[in-house]
Amino acid sequence: MVNPQVTNLGIMLFFMQLSKKVPFDNPVVLNGVRAVYVLSNLIILGIYLYVRAKIHEKKDRTNLKYLEPPQPGSSEEKLVTTTVFAYDCQQLKALYKAQLMGIGMMAAMHLYFNFSSPLMVQSVIPLKSAFEGNLVKIHLLGEPTTGDLERPFKANTGLLGMLMGGGEIKKDKKSIETAEKSGKGGAKEE
Repeated sequence: MVNPQVTNLGIMLFFMQLSKKVPFDNPVVLNGVRAVYVLSNLIILGIYLYVRAKIHEKKDRTNLKYLEPPQPGSSEEKLVTTTVFAYDCQQLKALYKAQLMGIGMMAAMHLYFNFSSPLMVQSVIPLKSAFEGNLVKIHLLGEPTTGDLERPFKANTGLLGMLMGGGEIKKDKKSIETAEKSGKGGAKEE
């Protein structure tokens, strides 16, 4: 399987070259590209609303314990005790925030700085990323929750996360028992 970041880079390069040939000064073309961008975001919203409905339909109350990696500047891991339902709702909320952040940045770039070519790229990459998301794979595509889809999901740290010390989420029994004995959190999140 090809790394999603590599395919995103390829898509971005392709659409940036394509956007050089698109006449954005033509209002019909510009409105068409805007319409595709809005449609892409509406499809993503529809996907996330469907995933939300599936999460609430299942309401999986299975307990989930894991250790969050320490925050930047701290060395203390936090023990989290939650349910699969609450964890999925938290992850979906993060997806909504990320999508809204992307829309806000694109709106500023397009409306304030008059950049139109990123509209084409941002019509494709977020939609592709939505289908590559763990919650969508589980609740929409029906993939089993094993391996990379086992909760808690592996953090997608990337280069910035590695530089800032973003660690791995620990879910092994030994680490959890050690944290419980030392009193590092354990408050139930719902």
